Amino acid sequence: MSRATTRRHTTNSLLAAIATVGLLTACGGGHAQEARVTIDASQTAAPISKYIYGQFIEHLGRCIYGGIWAEMLVDRKFFYPVGSKESPWTVIGPEGSVTMDRHQPFVGVHSPRVALRGDGTVAGIAHGGLGVLAGKEYVGYIWVKGAPEAAPITVRLVSGNNPGNAGEMDIPEVGSDYRKVTFRFRPAESTDDARLEIVSKGRGYFYVGTVSLMPADNIHGMRADTIALLKELDSPIYRWPGGNFVSGYDWRDGIGDRDKRPPRKNPAWQGIDSNDFGIDEFMTFCRIVNTEPLVVVNTGLGDVEMALQELEYANGSVETKMGQLRAKNGHPEPYRVKYWGIGNEMYGNWQLGHMPLEEYVKKHNEFVAAMRKLDPTIVAIAVGNVGPWTEGMFRHCADFIDLMSEHFYVGAKKDLLEHVEQAARRVREIADAHRRYRKEILGGKAIPVALDEWNYWYGEHLYGELGTRYFLRDGLGVAKALNEYARNTDVYFMANYAQTVNVIGAIKTTKTAASFETTGLVLALYRKHFGQVPVATTCSNSVLDVQAALSEAKDAVVLAVVNPTAERQHLILQSTAVKLESPGRAWEIAGDDPMLFNEPGKPPRVSIVEREIPDAGKVEVAPYSVTLIRFPAKR
Repeated sequence: MSRATTRRHTTNSLLAAIATVGLLTACGGGHAQEARVTIDASQTAAPISKYIYGQFIEHLGRCIYGGIWAEMLVDRKFFYPVGSKESPWTVIGPEGSVTMDRHQPFVGVHSPRVALRGDGTVAGIAHGGLGVLAGKEYVGYIWVKGAPEAAPITVRLVSGNNPGNAGEMDIPEVGSDYRKVTFRFRPAESTDDARLEIVSKGRGYFYVGTVSLMPADNIHGMRADTIALLKELDSPIYRWPGGNFVSGYDWRDGIGDRDKRPPRKNPAWQGIDSNDFGIDEFMTFCRIVNTEPLVVVNTGLGDVEMALQELEYANGSVETKMGQLRAKNGHPEPYRVKYWGIGNEMYGNWQLGHMPLEEYVKKHNEFVAAMRKLDPTIVAIAVGNVGPWTEGMFRHCADFIDLMSEHFYVGAKKDLLEHVEQAARRVREIADAHRRYRKEILGGKAIPVALDEWNYWYGEHLYGELGTRYFLRDGLGVAKALNEYARNTDVYFMANYAQTVNVIGAIKTTKTAASFETTGLVLALYRKHFGQVPVATTCSNSVLDVQAALSEAKDAVVLAVVNPTAERQHLILQSTAVKLESPGRAWEIAGDDPMLFNEPGKPPRVSIVEREIPDAGKVEVAPYSVTLIRFPAKR
């Protein structure tokens, strides 16, 4: 994902590809309320790769921390000094009672030291702005040490102005060594401004190492509500950890004892990274949501040795040095990561380690050659950008590329039809460019595209850094883009929607709730119900976007219809080489206003509605809608 974007907003031969594009065109004038749709099952294209429904998560904004990861404390390792303007932690007690001690810090460069007067004056630290729900359990722990007379130290969760009303626990003893103490609270009221306090009115001093607070229903440290939606999304692959982030990321900071991993300033975006979510947590995430990993290595400020160590850590046996380290960290079995991104957007001057193309091609080839030598099974995904960069990569690196990455983002358009069309247009333009490259540069060789970042990107940041809102019109656009991927299966092997949770993602969260955006509903709908084998589809109304696909078993036809108009549309269906049978089933995402949106914690304004279609020859679709209709079929 590029900062520049925020400012500007296996395969067939070339001839077969061109023929396929001609066959699988979108609907052909006007706003007529009745349209004829012809489905010709005798003319099929290459199957739709499941990886078209991929996702991308990056250490940016509240995508992982505050979205996927369940930790409620923003700076639990005290990267910033307590009481500073950047820190979420405040001082309780007299001025000067809290200092940041740099002598043998628990983690990072310093740890908070609380000085106690011994006269009954309360002193300590507090973290506010926490979201809690009444009756829900929250669990956590604190690493603490201090003078014996500092005890008891009280840890309490406060909601409102009543101390201890959400839970309180005393630590009766402390000593000269850090000790881990767990706690559990159950608030009596819901609030978005609860406060965790760590205080004492004893004598001497105490130190705080790290603190953690999570909902008790967390799943291996991940939010249960977010995970439930991710399972519905059912993406087959996730790209991680970036994105711009990866070009300044040292993956070795994110392994081992989670409390001892150093917090870092996010190298590409705002805020800090606690390193709580590293490669082991990402692999656990993939197992929980039943998906495959795509790991991107750092070709920005990173070097080949760093990439080789990461590859060996992920895929090496326990006989290897890094495999032994992985086993020591609790994961003896290799992760067997197949897909590896070789850097991110290295063509951009916003990218850490950016260099001219003539230099980068050497670096790319060096990385891939070394990684293939260590593990010949990997699939290497190169950095592309349609135009001179992709062309140069193909000319100098073709033997070191298995998939070519491309990215695009589109913004807002005042005209609804243009707004809905623009993402699909970019999908089509990139596909056309790659067909030219195959003919003019690659000598007919087909290197498939991994469009591993794509989305709409515009609007206010309502959900943290770059946390934009999506509307029904954006869902229509995403659906039309998915139809376009189906028309270009000769080019596209993978597409990763950015960035899944919060930021510009398909799911948005508050402190206590999560919900699908309109775009997320569309992605989940297509993933679950669209067909696998695209067939030639024509329509008499060019405003509608219609595409059909056979099921994998070829015993059903699924018709996808995007209606970006304010009018209900009546479709008359005709089929060739296949007989559509009644009744069918339809799944519809629709609304009376293209600017409808969903909000976490509130009843959805846009949802998926299922209904029966009694007549295989006639279908009605609602205004401003995405509809998938499945008919049993006989050939």
